[in-house]
This record gives sequence, C-alpha cells and structure tokens, in this order.
Amino acid sequence: MLRRPGPVPSASPAERGFTGVEERIDRWAHTRLRALGDRGWRTWSLELLVFVLKQAWACLFGALMLALLLAARFWYPDGAGLARDDALTLAAVALQVVMLVTRLETAREMRVVGLFHVVGTVMEVFKTSAGSWAYAADGVLRIGDVPLYSGFMYAAVGSYLVRTFRIFDLRFDRWPRRWVTAALATAVYANFFTHHWLPDARWLLVAAVLAVFGRTVMHYRVHARTWRMPVVVAFVLVASAIWVAENVATYADAWLYPSQADGWHLVSLSKLGSWFLLMLISVALVAWVYPPQPPDARAAGGVPPVGCPLRMSQPGGRVGPSPEGPPRNVRAPQGRVVGNTHPG
Repeated sequence: MLRRPGPVPSASPAERGFTGVEERIDRWAHTRLRALGDRGWRTWSLELLVFVLKQAWACLFGALMLALLLAARFWYPDGAGLARDDALTLAAVALQVVMLVTRLETAREMRVVGLFHVVGTVMEVFKTSAGSWAYAADGVLRIGDVPLYSGFMYAAVGSYLVRTFRIFDLRFDRWPRRWVTAALATAVYANFFTHHWLPDARWLLVAAVLAVFGRTVMHYRVHARTWRMPVVVAFVLVASAIWVAENVATYADAWLYPSQADGWHLVSLSKLGSWFLLMLISVALVAWVYPPQPPDARAAGGVPPVGCPLRMSQPGGRVGPSPEGPPRNVRAPQGRVVGNTHPG
C-alpha cells in the first residue's frame, strides 16, 4: 500500500506556502531531526508525528464544523429566538470569514470552497426533495428543505483536500488527462440524480474510477522524506474518514436518513461507495484550481535509493545523500520519469 520513502532536499516553508502555524511545525521538526540524526525508528516516529499534526491541521475547518454541530446538539436551547439551523449557518459563515481573514485559508483556496458550496447545495436540494435524507424544518436561512449550513459540510471536504495539496506538496505520476477526469466526474455527479429514474450505474462508475486512476501514484512530502501511495488507496481512506464524520453529524441531528427516523444508528457501510465516488468529483474540483503536477526532478530521479547513507550537514537541517553514494547491491536511480505524468 505505502511504498518506502525517499529523502528529498526540503524547500523552505515560504516556498511551500506555509502559514505561521505550519512554519512552526516545520521548524520544530527540523530541530528534532538535527538532534536525532539518522536514528532509525526515532526518525520514522518523528515523520509519523509530523504527519498526524499536518493531517489534523488540514482537517481544521471540518473538525470545527463537527464541533459546532455537536455543540448545537447538546447545548443550544430549544426555545431560543434564533432557530438552531440558522445559528449553525451564521456560525459557519463566521468560521469561514475568520479562516480567510487570518490567512488560515487563501483566496485561491476559497475558490475551491465556493465550488463545493454550489455543487453540494444543488445536490442537497434535489436529494431532500427526493426523500433521500431530511433536515429539521426550522429556520429561514434555507433553500427549500435545505439549511444553508449544509453547503459548509461539503466545503469542509474541499477545504481539507486543497489544504492537503499545499501542506503535503502533492505530486502525481500518471495523472489521467484532464478531459477524462472531467468526463468521469460529470458522469458520477449526474448518476447521483439520474439513479432515481434510471438504473443505478454506481458500481460501473466505481469500476471506471479504478480503471482510470489504477496506475496513478501520489507523492506526498511529510517532512524530510517523500512517500508514495496509490491514489485509489487515498480515495478509500478519505472516503472512510468522511463516513466517520457523517456518523458524527447524524448523531448530532444535522440530518437523518429515513432508516434513522425511529432512532439513531450507524450509517450503512454501503455509503462508502457514494463517498468514494464523491472523491472523484472533489479531486476534479480541486484540480481545477491546483492542476496536478508530476514529481520534480529531485523526487522523481535525482534522489538516492532507499538505504543510501544520509548526512545532516546541509543548511537548515536538510537531509541529503551521503558523498559515499549508495551502498553496494543497491541500484542507483536512472533519473527518468516513467509514464504520462503531466495532466492533459
């Protein structure tokens, strides 16, 4: 699933577009890495810790939205003059403004978040009218049966993905051509509507996603090393996280499925298929603002193979290959990229 990482020369935090908090995490990790040297499991443990911190930071907007839903569920007074759903909408707007003003989210990232709002709200209006799920019938800040805070839950997915692109410096091998991705995402989105009248093509579309993205590999930099993961594995992992968040949201009475009308229970695992397909739509929207790039020359072909001795003497505590070169019986990289790595 996860391939062994290769060390790469680190770009500066400014070059990677880090915020102040992200720069502090990066500086702390560099300090610890210099102190540890190349000490096996300790270095790997540091990478894992930085990975967890960066993932939590990328999830910031989604985590705060879930916190708002739970707070409203347990502590919002029933007889308040402002309806709970309207309060949630206003709180979500305030949260988004704070993230933009404090530069926790860039204006460029807000373009993606706005797209997710529109795409998600349109589907919500249709799905609630078709009886797929339901919201409480209170408040005035709504479109039909859909409170406006619902769009922010889709925006939370977009916020996570677009921040992950930046924080982990994502690069891709064999990314499909843009028109292929766009056509497949359009078919997936359309099926969410048309399956109410036509045969459900969900599993055919899942097979199509696997066929199109089956050879695509994601390169992501945690701190001193770049890791690789098949993109479809990343889709499954994020879809699973969304399923967990969905269970938290339905427990907080944000919305309910018909089967939950008589009492809350876990959402069916079959929803994982829907969230997996949503990942394709999500990635297509993010790629519109952040076109997928191939691994750079250093990560793709200019780094030593795994197992090459490292030295810690580069400026800023960067990790680099030892002058002694790779150990015996390890093939040096060929310095070339295999496959179509540029978006079409």
